[in-house]
Amino acid sequence: MIDSVATDSSSTPSSSEKPRRARRTRMTGAERRQQLLEIGRTLFAAKGFEGTSVEEIAAKAGVSKPVVYEHFGGKEGLYAVVVDREMRRLLDMVTSSLTAGHPRELCEQAAFALLDYIEEYTDGFRILVRDSPIPQSTGSFASLISDIATQVEDILGREFKSRGFDPKLAPLYAQALVGMVALTGQWWLDVRKPRKAEVAAHLVNLAWHGLDGLEAKPHLIGRRKS
Repeated sequence: MIDSVATDSSSTPSSSEKPRRARRTRMTGAERRQQLLEIGRTLFAAKGFEGTSVEEIAAKAGVSKPVVYEHFGGKEGLYAVVVDREMRRLLDMVTSSLTAGHPRELCEQAAFALLDYIEEYTDGFRILVRDSPIPQSTGSFASLISDIATQVEDILGREFKSRGFDPKLAPLYAQALVGMVALTGQWWLDVRKPRKAEVAAHLVNLAWHGLDGLEAKPHLIGRRKS
Protein backbone atom coordinates (compact mmCIF):
# COMPACT_ATOMS: atom_id res chain seq x y z
CA MET A 1 0.00 0.00 0.00
CA ILE A 2 1.45 3.31 -1.03
CA ASP A 3 0.92 6.17 1.37
CA SER A 4 -0.27 9.34 -0.27
CA VAL A 5 1.51 12.54 0.76
CA ALA A 6 -0.78 15.45 1.49
CA THR A 7 0.41 18.72 0.08
CA ASP A 8 -0.40 21.97 1.86
CA SER A 9 -1.25 24.29 -1.00
CA SER A 10 -1.11 27.28 1.34
CA SER A 11 2.66 26.83 1.84
CA THR A 12 3.45 26.69 -1.85
CA PRO A 13 3.72 30.08 -3.59
CA SER A 14 1.60 30.43 -6.68
CA SER A 15 3.18 31.20 -10.01
CA SER A 16 1.92 34.76 -9.72
CA GLU A 17 3.76 35.37 -6.44
CA LYS A 18 7.45 36.40 -6.31
CA PRO A 19 9.76 36.38 -3.28
CA ARG A 20 10.03 39.84 -1.74
CA ARG A 21 13.50 41.35 -1.55
CA ALA A 22 14.51 43.41 1.45
CA ARG A 23 14.26 47.02 0.39
CA ARG A 24 17.54 48.87 0.78
CA THR A 25 17.20 52.21 2.53
CA ARG A 26 18.94 54.96 0.63
CA MET A 27 20.94 57.41 2.75
CA THR A 28 20.41 61.13 2.47
CA GLY A 29 23.39 63.28 1.54
CA ALA A 30 23.83 64.37 5.17
CA GLU A 31 23.66 60.78 6.43
CA ARG A 32 26.21 59.62 3.85
CA ARG A 33 28.56 62.47 4.78
CA GLN A 34 28.30 61.58 8.47
CA GLN A 35 28.96 57.91 7.69
CA LEU A 36 32.08 58.76 5.70
CA LEU A 37 33.32 61.03 8.50
CA GLU A 38 32.93 58.28 11.10
CA ILE A 39 34.65 55.70 8.89
CA GLY A 40 37.45 58.12 8.05
CA ARG A 41 37.91 59.01 11.72
CA THR A 42 38.29 55.34 12.67
CA LEU A 43 40.73 54.57 9.85
CA PHE A 44 42.85 57.70 10.35
CA ALA A 45 43.16 56.90 14.06
CA ALA A 46 44.22 53.31 13.38
CA LYS A 47 46.40 53.74 10.29
CA GLY A 48 47.22 57.42 10.00
CA PHE A 49 46.68 59.61 6.96
CA GLU A 50 49.23 57.91 4.71
CA GLY A 51 48.08 54.41 5.65
CA THR A 52 44.45 55.12 4.76
CA SER A 53 43.23 55.06 1.17
CA VAL A 54 40.12 56.42 -0.54
CA GLU A 55 39.47 52.89 -1.79
CA GLU A 56 39.35 51.56 1.78
CA ILE A 57 37.09 54.37 2.96
CA ALA A 58 34.70 53.76 0.07
CA ALA A 59 34.71 49.99 0.59
CA LYS A 60 33.90 50.35 4.30
CA ALA A 61 31.00 52.64 3.40
CA GLY A 62 29.77 50.35 0.63
CA VAL A 63 30.05 53.09 -2.00
CA SER A 64 32.24 53.87 -4.98
CA LYS A 65 35.28 56.18 -4.82
CA PRO A 66 33.52 59.04 -6.66
CA VAL A 67 31.06 59.32 -3.74
CA VAL A 68 33.94 60.17 -1.38
CA TYR A 69 35.26 62.75 -3.85
CA GLU A 70 31.78 64.19 -4.27
CA HIS A 71 31.43 64.89 -0.53
CA PHE A 72 35.00 65.88 0.41
CA GLY A 73 37.03 66.36 -2.77
CA GLY A 74 39.36 63.54 -1.74
CA LYS A 75 41.14 62.06 1.26
CA GLU A 76 42.73 65.38 2.21
CA GLY A 77 39.37 67.09 2.44
CA LEU A 78 37.90 64.33 4.59
CA TYR A 79 40.93 64.39 6.89
CA ALA A 80 40.74 68.17 7.29
CA VAL A 81 37.06 68.02 8.31
CA VAL A 82 37.75 65.20 10.81
CA VAL A 83 40.60 67.16 12.41
CA ASP A 84 38.58 70.37 12.54
CA ARG A 85 35.68 68.62 14.28
CA GLU A 86 37.96 67.02 16.87
CA MET A 87 39.76 70.28 17.59
CA ARG A 88 36.49 72.13 18.14
CA ARG A 89 35.20 69.33 20.36
CA LEU A 90 38.29 69.38 22.60
CA LEU A 91 38.48 73.16 22.76
CA ASP A 92 34.78 73.37 23.65
CA MET A 93 35.23 70.77 26.40
CA VAL A 94 38.14 72.67 27.94
CA THR A 95 36.53 76.10 27.61
CA SER A 96 33.19 75.02 29.05
CA SER A 97 34.90 73.28 31.98
CA LEU A 98 36.50 76.47 33.33
CA THR A 99 33.71 77.54 35.67
CA ALA A 100 35.26 77.64 39.14
CA GLY A 101 36.36 80.76 40.93
CA HIS A 102 39.48 79.45 42.66
CA PRO A 103 42.56 79.16 40.40
CA ARG A 104 43.53 75.74 41.75
CA GLU A 105 40.12 74.31 40.95
CA LEU A 106 40.35 75.84 37.49
CA CYS A 107 43.57 73.88 36.99
CA GLU A 108 41.77 70.72 38.08
CA GLN A 109 38.89 71.39 35.68
CA ALA A 110 41.25 71.96 32.74
CA ALA A 111 43.17 68.75 33.51
CA PHE A 112 39.95 66.74 33.80
CA ALA A 113 38.62 68.19 30.53
CA LEU A 114 41.62 66.95 28.57
CA LEU A 115 41.65 63.55 30.27
CA ASP A 116 37.88 63.22 29.71
CA TYR A 117 38.37 63.90 26.01
CA ILE A 118 41.16 61.29 25.78
CA GLU A 119 38.97 58.73 27.53
CA GLU A 120 35.75 59.43 25.60
CA TYR A 121 37.16 60.32 22.18
CA THR A 122 40.32 58.21 22.00
CA ASP A 123 40.31 57.96 18.20
CA GLY A 124 40.01 61.72 17.90
CA PHE A 125 42.95 62.32 20.23
CA ARG A 126 45.10 59.80 18.35
CA ILE A 127 44.42 61.76 15.15
CA LEU A 128 45.20 65.12 16.76
CA VAL A 129 48.56 64.08 18.21
CA ARG A 130 49.81 62.75 14.86
CA ASP A 131 51.83 65.14 12.73
CA SER A 132 49.46 66.58 10.16
CA PRO A 133 50.45 65.58 6.61
CA ILE A 134 48.63 68.60 5.18
CA PRO A 135 50.43 71.97 5.27
CA GLN A 136 48.24 74.32 7.27
CA SER A 137 48.63 77.10 9.82
CA THR A 138 45.77 75.74 11.91
CA GLY A 139 44.48 72.26 12.52
CA SER A 140 47.56 70.89 14.27
CA PHE A 141 47.89 69.71 17.84
CA ALA A 142 50.36 72.55 18.50
CA SER A 143 47.85 75.15 17.34
CA LEU A 144 45.16 73.53 19.48
CA ILE A 145 47.40 73.68 22.56
CA SER A 146 48.02 77.34 21.78
CA ASP A 147 44.26 77.99 21.62
CA ILE A 148 43.70 76.30 24.97
CA ALA A 149 46.65 78.15 26.51
CA THR A 150 45.02 81.43 25.46
CA GLN A 151 42.02 80.53 27.61
CA VAL A 152 44.31 79.82 30.59
CA GLU A 153 46.41 82.91 29.92
CA ASP A 154 43.70 85.32 31.10
CA ILE A 155 43.28 83.39 34.35
CA LEU A 156 47.02 83.39 35.04
CA GLY A 157 47.31 87.06 34.14
CA ARG A 158 44.79 88.04 36.82
CA GLU A 159 46.49 85.76 39.36
CA PHE A 160 49.94 87.16 38.55
CA LYS A 161 48.73 90.74 38.91
CA SER A 162 47.14 90.06 42.31
CA ARG A 163 50.41 88.53 43.56
CA GLY A 164 52.65 91.28 42.26
CA PHE A 165 54.13 89.30 39.37
CA ASP A 166 54.54 90.58 35.83
CA PRO A 167 51.27 89.70 33.99
CA LYS A 168 53.16 89.90 30.67
CA LEU A 169 54.68 86.53 31.55
CA ALA A 170 51.26 84.86 31.77
CA PRO A 171 51.37 83.59 28.14
CA LEU A 172 54.68 81.81 28.80
CA TYR A 173 53.36 80.08 31.91
CA ALA A 174 50.06 79.23 30.20
CA GLN A 175 51.92 77.45 27.39
CA ALA A 176 54.06 75.59 29.94
CA LEU A 177 51.09 74.45 32.03
CA VAL A 178 48.88 73.38 29.14
CA GLY A 179 51.83 71.67 27.42
CA MET A 180 52.55 69.71 30.59
CA VAL A 181 48.99 68.43 30.77
CA ALA A 182 48.85 67.66 27.04
CA LEU A 183 52.08 65.66 27.00
CA THR A 184 51.04 63.75 30.10
CA GLY A 185 47.76 63.02 28.35
CA GLN A 186 49.63 61.53 25.39
CA TRP A 187 51.46 59.20 27.76
CA TRP A 188 48.27 58.28 29.67
CA LEU A 189 46.51 57.55 26.36
CA ASP A 190 48.30 54.20 26.16
CA VAL A 191 49.10 53.25 29.75
CA ARG A 192 45.80 54.35 31.38
CA LYS A 193 47.45 54.08 34.80
CA PRO A 194 46.96 55.46 37.38
CA ARG A 195 43.25 56.24 37.21
CA LYS A 196 42.09 59.53 35.71
CA ALA A 197 41.35 61.35 38.97
CA GLU A 198 44.78 60.45 40.34
CA VAL A 199 46.51 61.70 37.19
CA ALA A 200 44.60 64.99 37.43
CA ALA A 201 45.53 65.34 41.11
CA HIS A 202 49.25 64.85 40.43
CA LEU A 203 49.23 67.25 37.49
CA VAL A 204 47.59 69.96 39.59
CA ASN A 205 49.91 69.16 42.50
CA LEU A 206 52.95 69.94 40.35
CA ALA A 207 51.37 72.94 38.65
CA TRP A 208 49.83 74.53 41.73
CA HIS A 209 52.67 74.07 44.19
CA GLY A 210 55.07 75.24 41.52
CA LEU A 211 52.98 78.41 41.12
CA ASP A 212 52.51 78.70 44.88
CA GLY A 213 56.26 78.94 45.41
CA LEU A 214 56.85 81.08 42.34
CA GLU A 215 59.66 83.62 42.52
CA ALA A 216 58.88 87.07 41.17
CA LYS A 217 62.32 87.22 39.56
CA PRO A 218 63.66 83.68 39.12
CA HIS A 219 67.43 83.33 38.87
CA LEU A 220 69.80 80.71 37.47
CA ILE A 221 72.15 78.90 39.83
CA GLY A 222 74.39 77.26 37.23
CA ARG A 223 77.41 78.77 35.48
CA ARG A 224 75.55 79.50 32.26
CA LYS A 225 73.83 82.87 32.30
CA SER A 226 72.89 83.34 28.65
